[in-house]
Amino acid sequence: MSLLAPDSPSMPSRAWHGILCVELGMLFFVAQDAMMKEMLNSYSIWMLIFVRALVSVCILTPLVVLLGRPHRLLTPLWPLHLARAALFTIGFSMFYAAFPFMGLAEVTTIFFSAPLITAIMAALWLRETIGPHRIGALAVGFAGILIAMNPAGDNFSWIAILPLSCAVAYAASQIIARKIGDRESTLTVGLHTLAFSGLMIMPMGWAFNRIVTPGPGFDHLGWSLPFAPLTDWPALALLGFLGMGGYLFLSRAYQVANASLIAPFDYSYLPFAALLAYALWSEVPPANTLLGMALIVGSGLYLGYRELHTYRTEQDPAIVGKGVFTPGSPLPQQVPDSEDEWWPPRDDRYSPG
Repeated sequence: MSLLAPDSPSMPSRAWHGILCVELGMLFFVAQDAMMKEMLNSYSIWMLIFVRALVSVCILTPLVVLLGRPHRLLTPLWPLHLARAALFTIGFSMFYAAFPFMGLAEVTTIFFSAPLITAIMAALWLRETIGPHRIGALAVGFAGILIAMNPAGDNFSWIAILPLSCAVAYAASQIIARKIGDRESTLTVGLHTLAFSGLMIMPMGWAFNRIVTPGPGFDHLGWSLPFAPLTDWPALALLGFLGMGGYLFLSRAYQVANASLIAPFDYSYLPFAALLAYALWSEVPPANTLLGMALIVGSGLYLGYRELHTYRTEQDPAIVGKGVFTPGSPLPQQVPDSEDEWWPPRDDRYSPG
C-alpha cells in the first residue's frame, strides 16, 4: 500500500506534523463515510455522490485558478481523467451500495485489498517486478480477503463482492494515475476526476434504474431526486467538505514528512471506522473480519517495508510518490519536490507493490 520516498535529513523534524495531518485526514474520511451510511436512509447513492463532487469542485476550482501553474483547468490529458472518473463513479457506487447491508468495518476491510490488487495489475500491465517476498505478502493479504469475506460461511452474501469490485476499480484507476505521471498536479487530477464523476453519476443512476428495478431494501439505489429541505443543506455541504478536507490533510502530510515514515498510519482508517461504527450503530466486527483485517494490514505494511528496503539498497535518488488507498478519495497523494511546497506538487508518480 505504501509507496515510499527517500529519507531527507530535514523531514524527520516535521514528522509529527505529517503524522497529525494524516490522522486528521483519516478521521475526516471516516466521518464522511459514516455520514454517507446514515444519509443513505433518506437519499439515493446517486444524489449523495453528486453532491459530494459538487461541493469538492466548488472548493477546488477557485484554488486552481488562484494558484495558477502548474495547476490548470483545461488539460490535453482529459481522456485519462475521464477514464479514472468512470472507474471511480462505478467503483464507489458499488462501495456505498453495500453500506446498508454490511458493517462499516467489514466494507472497508474488504476495500483495503486495493493496494494488493494494484501490485498485481502493475506487474501485469506495467511490467513491474514482484519478487518472492512481495509474492508471499500478497498471498497473505489475499488470504486475509478470503477470511474477511468468508465465502464458505453460512452468513456469506453476494453483497460482499461489491466492496471487492470497488477495490478492483480503484486499483485500475491507480494504474491510470501512473500513466498520467508527473504531467499533472494533484489539484488538477482531483478537480477533473471529481468534475467528470459528478457529471457521470446522475446519468449512471438513471440508466441503472432503466435496466434494473431495485427491490425491497434497495431504496438507496432507486431513481428518485427528493427535494432536500433547507434543514438538510448543511449536512449535504458537510459531506462534501469532509471529503475535500480529508484530501487536503493527506496532501499536507506527504508534503512535510517522509512518506516511508507516515505511510503506515493510513491503516488507522480501519480502527477509526470500527470504533465509530460501534459508537453510532453498536456494530461489532465478526472475528473473521478482524482476522482478515490483521492479515491485510500486515501484508500492506510488509509491502511498504520491502519498497523502502529495495529503494535504500539501490540508492535511487528519484522521488517516488505514494498512493493513498482511502475509501471515497479520488486523489492520488505524493511526496513533494520540496518541504516548503504547500500545495500538491508536479510529481504524481507512485510505484505500487
